[in-house]
Amino acid sequence: MYFCAQMKRFLFCIWLVFILNLYNGIAQNAIIKGIVMSDSNRIAYAAISISDNNQTAVSDENGNFFFKNINEGKHLITVHAIGYITYKQMVTVGNLKELTLNIQLVPKVTEINEVVITATLKESSRAESPVPIEVFQQSFFKKNPVPNFFEALSLVNGVQPQINCNVCNTGSIHINGMDGPYTMVLIDGMPIVSSLSTVYGLMGIPSSIIQRVEIVKGPASTLYGSEAVGGLINIITKSPETAPKFTSDINVTSLNEINADFSARFKVKKHQSILGANVFWFDKMHDINQDGFTDLSLQKRVSIFNKWNFYRKSGKEAALAVRYSSENRWGGQTNYRPEFLGTDSVYAEVIKTNRVEVIGKYQFAKSFKNLRLDYSYNAHLQESFYGIKQYNATQHVFFTQLLYNKQWKKHDVMFGLPFRYTYYDDNSVATATSDSLNPANKPMRQVLPGVFIQDEFKINSKTTALLGMRYDYHSVQGSVYSPRLSVKHAINKYNTFRFSAGNGFRVVNLFTEDHAALTGARDVIIKETLNPEKSWNINLNSNSYVFHRLGYSIIDISAFYTHFSNKIVADLLTNAQQIIYQNLNGFAISKGISFSIENNLENGIKATAGLTLMDVYQRPAANAAKIPQLYAPQFSATYSVSYTIPKTKILLDFTGRYTGTMHLPVLPNDYRPAKSPDFTILNLQVSNNFTEHLQAYISVKNILNFIPENPLMRPFDPFDKQVNINNPNNFTFDAAYNYAPMQGIKLLIGARWMLDVGLKK
Repeated sequence: MYFCAQMKRFLFCIWLVFILNLYNGIAQNAIIKGIVMSDSNRIAYAAISISDNNQTAVSDENGNFFFKNINEGKHLITVHAIGYITYKQMVTVGNLKELTLNIQLVPKVTEINEVVITATLKESSRAESPVPIEVFQQSFFKKNPVPNFFEALSLVNGVQPQINCNVCNTGSIHINGMDGPYTMVLIDGMPIVSSLSTVYGLMGIPSSIIQRVEIVKGPASTLYGSEAVGGLINIITKSPETAPKFTSDINVTSLNEINADFSARFKVKKHQSILGANVFWFDKMHDINQDGFTDLSLQKRVSIFNKWNFYRKSGKEAALAVRYSSENRWGGQTNYRPEFLGTDSVYAEVIKTNRVEVIGKYQFAKSFKNLRLDYSYNAHLQESFYGIKQYNATQHVFFTQLLYNKQWKKHDVMFGLPFRYTYYDDNSVATATSDSLNPANKPMRQVLPGVFIQDEFKINSKTTALLGMRYDYHSVQGSVYSPRLSVKHAINKYNTFRFSAGNGFRVVNLFTEDHAALTGARDVIIKETLNPEKSWNINLNSNSYVFHRLGYSIIDISAFYTHFSNKIVADLLTNAQQIIYQNLNGFAISKGISFSIENNLENGIKATAGLTLMDVYQRPAANAAKIPQLYAPQFSATYSVSYTIPKTKILLDFTGRYTGTMHLPVLPNDYRPAKSPDFTILNLQVSNNFTEHLQAYISVKNILNFIPENPLMRPFDPFDKQVNINNPNNFTFDAAYNYAPMQGIKLLIGARWMLDVGLKK
């Protein structure tokens, strides 16, 4: 009887489990299906997720999607599609076994369909560009407010703003570990910042005029000629049509740095214009490490920018922009007074620059509507002292090119006739005659005409190719050829591969590009006639959009390899009293991989991170040992997190950059480390939108208060008067040992005010 009772209980349990499973199977047997559309267009590859369910579906090529085994009850349907506003809908699953949805998405402008111009010299969708382009909108630079464009690039993965002098704080921009002169900086597609203005012109670009920045890593010489060897940065200025009617952005730091940006849009008849101005004022000395030198050079800078768009009846006819910049800066011993200028009593570096830039475009009409004329002119005047070295220089650069663009079947062909004229004069050996008996000044005049053609064509619906060839004839160096190939293959709308290969060249103006030739007490030795540098580059890029329950992520991976020949190297190690310049007999290599991810989450958090691993070196001869590139960290990273506190208008921006160890220019028997320590610069900004037009912000810079050690060698003897006194290693004054800003932690407080958006003409 006991056994029978136990069997009954056992059979009852089996029956109960069966019934519960049957009920559960019926309850989860519901199906949700539907179609994703925008107006009458079916949206393929949209990501659909259901709350409280581990399933995620992707719409097929016809926009259809399908879920099964859905519980009864309420569920939140979320749909992500690049180019469209995120869709959310609460649905109820009842007794019906099948629920059909018709989801309509609203288009929006997103990263994938941004308009870019840098890759092909004409407007095109970023997604369709055969060349990988990184785009940074104005909002990116507002996360970490800085007084100039140079500092703003510190948050861009693979791009390193490098201070070249600890006294006057000039800098250059390195892309993938390559020196600053290998990076071309454009304003609205025109080669404005180069040669003499490279070290100072970058500091004078105000953020008030910047709409977005486009960056191409790898040679772009086919379109842009000399200097675009390692990559280029194109600053796109604000449009008079879409800029706010008036903006102001004023901030001050705890170190008494004052920065003010203003811009105003106005109209004269049917022509549109925008006027911008920037003032940066910093005149209080600081010496945190108490070495007797200023930590940061004092600067007084004014920049004015005016841009016009002119219209004819059929549309825009021409654009013209003018910028004027004036700057006075000095750095040196803290007991310096103006009467010590140019003497060997107290060391200082005093630089006064005045700069004028003109940028223009003219679009022909009617039967010549495929023709466009671009032109630019810049004049840079500099008066300066580096200790007792007086350096006065003048540079005029005129550039123009005639472009013809024609679409023919599947081909989009562009033909260009560029011409560049450079005049340069200074009081150094760079423009002196070689006749030592009859020395005379001989200004440099370089003429660089050229011709290029590129063809962008579709191989099929998923693959696009870009072929280009450029020929330049330099008045001194002769003929230079620059081929280019780029291929884009889209697996689908959200997964794209790009391959680029090309040749770059650079004609070197030594004194205008390498500040080390002027600063400190070293003699400049030029061993030979310097030939133009050449490079070959290969870049492989993958870009993917990944959808998940929390939102979506953008993953970008690039591998790069650049081989240099005729590379001009500055030898700072052989002789402590000299800088020796010569062409490298061997070769130089820059190779590595970069990874970046951008997470856009439904809870309002936007987080980005970028990593770059690289190996940059040179071999003086084929079998010689590798010599590592100075100021090229093998590992670096950038990161940012933005979050708006719910039910408030308070936005938190946490930004930072990690820099790994890098080789530094040490002297023989130097007590300073030959490699820098790894370090992190962290920043935090809290901003609040009080009204639609007014925003206030407070920022803490360099939260960890990192300051480099021993940036100057023998700061107590900058003129090397006591080299033979208690100096067994024959150390001399040197200002080139630098790996991080000298400013420690500081507080910044500012406010932005904007009057309307003005999107209509």
